[in-house]
Amino acid sequence: MFARVLLLLLLAANLGFGAWLVLAPPEAVAQLPPTDPEVPALVLLNERDGVSNDAAELARAPEPLGATRDLRCTTLGPFPTQSDLRRALAALTPLTERIQFRESRSLRSRGWWVYLPAFASRDAALVAARELSAKGVRDYYVVTAGDQENTISLGLFREGQNAERRRDEVRALGLDARLQERSEDTPEYWLDYAVTPAQRFDWRDRVPDRMELKARDLPCGELR
Repeated sequence: MFARVLLLLLLAANLGFGAWLVLAPPEAVAQLPPTDPEVPALVLLNERDGVSNDAAELARAPEPLGATRDLRCTTLGPFPTQSDLRRALAALTPLTERIQFRESRSLRSRGWWVYLPAFASRDAALVAARELSAKGVRDYYVVTAGDQENTISLGLFREGQNAERRRDEVRALGLDARLQERSEDTPEYWLDYAVTPAQRFDWRDRVPDRMELKARDLPCGELR
């Protein structure tokens, strides 16, 4: 009997404590200030008196480098090799506001070729070669393979005038000598740079081995 009464008392106490937890008012929590007392509160521009919303926004994007300065931009080249480019880059970099290099491709002449057009067969080419020899022409070569098979080469020349002279000599013998310029696709290298009025200089005084370099004005927007 005593144990039953004790159990009922414990159950009633648990129920009473649970009801107090649910129904009791929450304890007040002190609100901390958003900033230290010495630091003024943050106020947005459009929250200030007399300042419109338009003034709180940027009127335009920041101007790019050089837009508000008197820059002059130049492209210099072409440099035939990367080593030539590096030497010029080292010489000009300390003198410029901005500088970059780029590569392009171009067809470069490798001289001129004098030849007799391809014959219908190897035997026909050999007959023509013997005719050349009989007429006193010594410097020739019968091409035996490749795209120019059965062509008779009469020489490679760096100077166009020498090539024309050779062609005319063979034509005077009654043979259809022809002339063709040889070219190849080669890389070229350029320097693009920008300078301020205080930095302007003559690149000819700074670049070693100027070779056949040329300089021209460049729109500054092309410099990254």
